[in-house]
Amino acid sequence: MESCDNAISQENENDTNKIMGSESSKLQNSFLSLLPPPEMNRNIITMEPTLPPDTWLLSGSLGSRNATLVFRSSALAHTSDLSIRDKPAYKLHITYKVLQAETKLLSKLLDCHGVTEVAANSSDFNLLWTGSHLKPGLLRTLGPHQRVNHFPRSYELTRKDRLYKNIEKMQCSKGVKNFDFIPQSFVMPTEYRELCQSHNRIKGPWIVKPVASSRGRGIFIVEAPNQVPLEEAVVVAKYISNPLLVAGHKCDLRLYVAVTSFDPLLVYIYEEGLVRFATVKYDSSSKHLWNPCMHLCNYSINKYHSDYVKSDDPCAENVGHKWTLSALLRHLKSEGKDTKKLMLQIEDLVIKAILASANSIVAACRMFVPNLNNCFELYGFDILIDENFKPWLLEVNLSPSLGCDSPLDVRLKSAMMADLLTLVGIPAVDPIIKSAESGYLTSPGGVHHSRMKFSQCRQVHSAEGLNDAVSRKRSSLTSQNRRLSGSNHTLSPEELRYVKMAKLQFSRRGGFIRIFPAIDSWAKYSQYLDPVTGVPISGIHSQNVYSITNSSHNLNLLLFNQLFPEATILPKGSDKIRSRYNSLERKKMTQQQAPVKQKNCVPTQNARQDRYERVLMQGHRSALEPSKTKEIKCAELRKEIICLLKAGKRMSQRETRKTFSLYLEWVLKRITSNARQEEHVDIVLKFLQKASNYLKSPFTVKIPSVKLSAKDKAAIIATHFNDFIHLYNKETEYFIDKTDHSSEIPENMYNEFLANAREKELEEILIYQTTYPTSQGNKIGIEEFFKQIPNVSKSISNEDDGVSSPDAATL
Repeated sequence: MESCDNAISQENENDTNKIMGSESSKLQNSFLSLLPPPEMNRNIITMEPTLPPDTWLLSGSLGSRNATLVFRSSALAHTSDLSIRDKPAYKLHITYKVLQAETKLLSKLLDCHGVTEVAANSSDFNLLWTGSHLKPGLLRTLGPHQRVNHFPRSYELTRKDRLYKNIEKMQCSKGVKNFDFIPQSFVMPTEYRELCQSHNRIKGPWIVKPVASSRGRGIFIVEAPNQVPLEEAVVVAKYISNPLLVAGHKCDLRLYVAVTSFDPLLVYIYEEGLVRFATVKYDSSSKHLWNPCMHLCNYSINKYHSDYVKSDDPCAENVGHKWTLSALLRHLKSEGKDTKKLMLQIEDLVIKAILASANSIVAACRMFVPNLNNCFELYGFDILIDENFKPWLLEVNLSPSLGCDSPLDVRLKSAMMADLLTLVGIPAVDPIIKSAESGYLTSPGGVHHSRMKFSQCRQVHSAEGLNDAVSRKRSSLTSQNRRLSGSNHTLSPEELRYVKMAKLQFSRRGGFIRIFPAIDSWAKYSQYLDPVTGVPISGIHSQNVYSITNSSHNLNLLLFNQLFPEATILPKGSDKIRSRYNSLERKKMTQQQAPVKQKNCVPTQNARQDRYERVLMQGHRSALEPSKTKEIKCAELRKEIICLLKAGKRMSQRETRKTFSLYLEWVLKRITSNARQEEHVDIVLKFLQKASNYLKSPFTVKIPSVKLSAKDKAAIIATHFNDFIHLYNKETEYFIDKTDHSSEIPENMYNEFLANAREKELEEILIYQTTYPTSQGNKIGIEEFFKQIPNVSKSISNEDDGVSSPDAATL
């Protein structure tokens, strides 16, 4: 395959018009000619350290206790048994487990590196990937060799109400001008009066969002407060009505932010992100407020629109309704926009949002997390740019989607996930041996917490005693902080461990860019850190005192002094000096022609910004389709399962629900891929209205406005269908089956079948389940579905394989 540079440069205008289409609702320009020349990309790329292609371990050889695994997206192209058995992870029996998460890409990436999945109840794992918040009991039992993908209390950043309240506190304590990157918001129903008062001063529109939803679920726009529902917890934010438009379409950014530690704070942004476009051209008039395909850029909403353009070329970064971040920046740069300033503002936004929420997370880590590197976090930051080139934070996602619906998704996310797993440093040790050595198989009460020092802290009961304790702590830590700027010879073993950890992470960063700490971070952000403990200030006095009395080091100051010894730390409060320092630094950066090429050198600010505009060079370039071997295995399992059903065995209710859900996903794909998609609107709407009664979670099917076109209505109904499947799956995860399991199909065998089953296999299994007298149907089963849509088999029959959905008469 040719390189992406050549593939992109050889695109011609005729190919572009063929891909883009001529409809007015599609993007009119692909801007392929605006990509930077290959020489520029090569100059930028050579600044980054690269590893030999056969390197699968860092910091040690096989069997070394300090060795960590290296992950590469290129391994997805080499999935033979011989290749997998040759990997260190396979030889060391490295394992992972998944809880309530979408992990097709992650599982394939781990599998091809020799990492084996274990049962959900197993405690012998190296990596835990979960889609929900972690319980304190699980965190307390983690061994030093184990990694989990969440910090405790991460909801302080990812819940929309908590995020806004945390930033609002910082606005009150540090000034609105320093935290003016989030639209004015109100939490309902408690702040309804304030919303009305604000609306009377400056009229709407307003955008309404559920506090804990994702992927655009439940979001809509209103013109006045009386249209806001008050019976549920929602955030109402001022709608930004002057967005940046590209070819007339609104767009937003999805950036991937990794946090590997909160104390000290270590924040990375992946150099490549996604740009998502609304399908319908933007119109700011109020008559179009009802159209989510114009005002919302979420892929999960727009992908169901019949005018949505999806590129089939993994190297085409600016074709269709999904671009890469670098492609957008190159396009904006060609129009004379200052893209470096934009990315500096975005970095500033990310850091400040994390600082505003970090205090509670730091406290939770000290209470529950026993080891330094146990937790890491991948956040999805959604950012909107307005016509004045100002970035706005829309929301932060706890578990950003790893779904790969296009070749560009596969390429970007496979590269990002491989670099993330390398960055966090999964130890190359056998989890069973390591757990036995550390004694982590004992009860939670016997776990040793290496980072907890609360038992050593004296209880303070009076206000006078509290002040004395704080004063003594401040005095001792202030003198200690003077020592932190010295050489490594003056640091304690624990301090050296933190410094080593940060340096090793930086050497493993791959495509991630460390934005905190950076050479300019102390001058910019020290005012938001406690001067003694270095913990981010939350604006709540009691929590800050709690952090002081339980901290023994200013770890943020320690890392800054050790990583950037050439930087000058200015006295706190010296605003004029600080401003002069920042201007001098900017001048110095612009005068610097090229970074010094040294091993593990610290990149300058300019070098850091250049990385956002380079063409993505890594990533898997093929679809994540099941292999032929797995397809054959799936066909064999289908025959075996049908034989078991004929012999009197039956599927459990949980297995029935999973099968039905997967079948609904195939139906949704077929409906939305049909050229006459709008013909199915009434059929699907009737099904949703009836089936929603069987859900325990509240699910309201909102009938689209009559003002919308048929295409827009069809897209909205398809989105409702997708939301129904999502809720149904969530309830299935918590479904408790109390029936006798002795006569059921083995769960492991059935899960293996579902992992690779296609529509035809699912359809056949469901027919047997609903027709054989020994089977027990499901409340929302296939029969109920097809009673609601009796003509669906004719409407959405698959002409390619000659298979049509079973008619209700056959059930």
